[in-house]
Amino acid sequence: MVELTREAAYDLLAMHNRDESHIKHALAVEAAMKYFARLYGEDENLWGIVGLLHDLDWEECPEEHPKRGAEWLREVGYPDYVVRGVLAHAWEITGVEPDNLMEKVIYAIDELTGFVIAVALVRPSRSLSDLTTKSVMKKWKDKAFAKGVNREVIQKGAGLLDMPLNELIDHVIKALRPIERELGLG
Repeated sequence: MVELTREAAYDLLAMHNRDESHIKHALAVEAAMKYFARLYGEDENLWGIVGLLHDLDWEECPEEHPKRGAEWLREVGYPDYVVRGVLAHAWEITGVEPDNLMEKVIYAIDELTGFVIAVALVRPSRSLSDLTTKSVMKKWKDKAFAKGVNREVIQKGAGLLDMPLNELIDHVIKALRPIERELGLG
């Protein structure tokens, strides 16, 4: 069994991902997962690792995502609950329905982190420090903005968490603020 450390997870991520945007996305999802773990009184390290590794295979095997990544995680000795978290973030593809809080959170926030960052990037400040939930909701309604973001998945995820969309957005903004420099913002 592999050591469940952030360093080991990051090394594995870096072995399979060289594109800066993929690394930044992994860091954003990691930060959001850790934030929600704190919010719910759960294991920040574990949740962060799942966030960091959720798109492990995206760069090398997008057509097999996330199933190939799950195989790689098993091969190096990650426990089943980490593998399930990775598979559950892409429920529509894998059929692994999120059935615990960690799985529901990663399902809900994966696409949302990208959307929030996209909104920040089009602001004059290019920052999360002055980004409001209201601004994100305004862009949410603009279907031409960030067309690649699956809004239905995000709404479904908010429903799984029994959390209003605007509240979920507010939490994600707060989760990403501390690492905005690493994300190329600010």
